[in-house]
Amino acid sequence: MKNKNFVSGFVSVVGRTNVGKSTLLNALLGEKLLIISDKPQTTRNNIRCIFTDDEAQIVFMDTPGIHRPKNRLGELMIDKVAQSLANTDVILLVLENDLQIGGRDKMLLEKLAQSNKPTIAIINKADKMTQEDVLYKINLLKEYDYIDEIVPLSALTGKNVEKIIPLIKQYLQKGPMYFPEEMITDMPEKFFVEEMIREKALFFLQEEIPHGIAVEVFSMKERTGRDLMDIEATIFCERKSHKGIVIGKKGEMLKKIGIKAREDIEKFLDIKVNLQLWVKVRENWREKQYDLTDLGYQEKD
Repeated sequence: MKNKNFVSGFVSVVGRTNVGKSTLLNALLGEKLLIISDKPQTTRNNIRCIFTDDEAQIVFMDTPGIHRPKNRLGELMIDKVAQSLANTDVILLVLENDLQIGGRDKMLLEKLAQSNKPTIAIINKADKMTQEDVLYKINLLKEYDYIDEIVPLSALTGKNVEKIIPLIKQYLQKGPMYFPEEMITDMPEKFFVEEMIREKALFFLQEEIPHGIAVEVFSMKERTGRDLMDIEATIFCERKSHKGIVIGKKGEMLKKIGIKAREDIEKFLDIKVNLQLWVKVRENWREKQYDLTDLGYQEKD
């Protein structure tokens, strides 16, 4: 039976690119739902992840990293951050462990000042800082009086991560359970399969290629009477010259991406997977409204 003091709400997780937002959410959920990469702008959508216990249901929204957009896709990603901030109950601001408040952090902090929402600032990768540096960063953040809590932690090692859920609960109101308690996301399986393939492409490919990569799963079929699922997907790149790099000599690069992606997909779906990958060119798809809509980055009009 649900606790009579049960609270619920939505929490936007925001920050610059590569500060560890997805790593933190995976740690909070105890599941690897979100893809992780050292390449900037890895997260492209607002992704809802759901934490539920006897006291609360917290719907986290992982948002794209704040950056200066260079194309229509980048503009859409920044729009998604603004949408998330407008529809949230609590803000989780994830910051790098540097000893300054950089320009993009200041830009985001200005937006948070206007939001009038409870804000918890996370200093990630604090395990790589001295105690003096942690205190220095905390004092910098204390100058922003609309930041309600400041927590240094390490999303990667888990240090201090356990403090976050209880803190969030303090700022939520009594409310309903929006999703069944066993749900950890409302995104479809197809989305996560696409993301897992893209994660491996980000890992293996050269620096200039990953930003122009998109993945579309066009078939997922479980074989009748067999513990096996056939998945077919296309990796799209922006230039003809990139197609050969994605495939690699004698298909070796595509094979590496497929093998590593299949391992994660099998763990996620808990079933053996036969993964077939193709590579196609969609020139400058990040600038084209039709392609952005078709690939799921922009809603249909």
